[in-house]
Amino acid sequence: MKKNRTLLISLIIVFNIALDQVSKFWVRTNVLKKSQSEIIGDFFTLHNVENTGAFLGLGSDFNPILKIILLNVLPVVVITLVLIHIFRDKTLDRFSLIGFACIIGGGIANIYDRILYSSVTDFLHIDLGGVFRTGIFNLADVSVMVGMGLLILGNFKKKPKEEETLKV
Repeated sequence: MKKNRTLLISLIIVFNIALDQVSKFWVRTNVLKKSQSEIIGDFFTLHNVENTGAFLGLGSDFNPILKIILLNVLPVVVITLVLIHIFRDKTLDRFSLIGFACIIGGGIANIYDRILYSSVTDFLHIDLGGVFRTGIFNLADVSVMVGMGLLILGNFKKKPKEEETLKV
């Protein structure tokens, strides 16, 4: 069981990194910088934007040392701690385990870009006519958001042992 669990975690992380990096490579090679192309009308568009900050460009105007600390060093520390946690905590439910692995994979993929290119390639945008609109994002961001959703689902899953302990 331990080998299967470790293999599952590793495969999910590697899959998320590979999917993100292949998609970014394709965009960097085939899509003009700062361009916009329709995928599904104006609702779903393809871009090629280099984001020097974090989520929605946050931190792109920080001084270089603060930027390195907040966008490179701190995420590496957090990802390392979460990775240690998911390998050690054998009580994590499947939703949480997969969720953490997706978050780690997406995080590593974006950190890799920041270290190698000093920016992260973002290329997808959704605009449902003002009802729902995103910033420009990439597949690593999708991995992180899916992971967060799975963590939330895992939290709603009942844990009978904890409930019994509280009643006593």
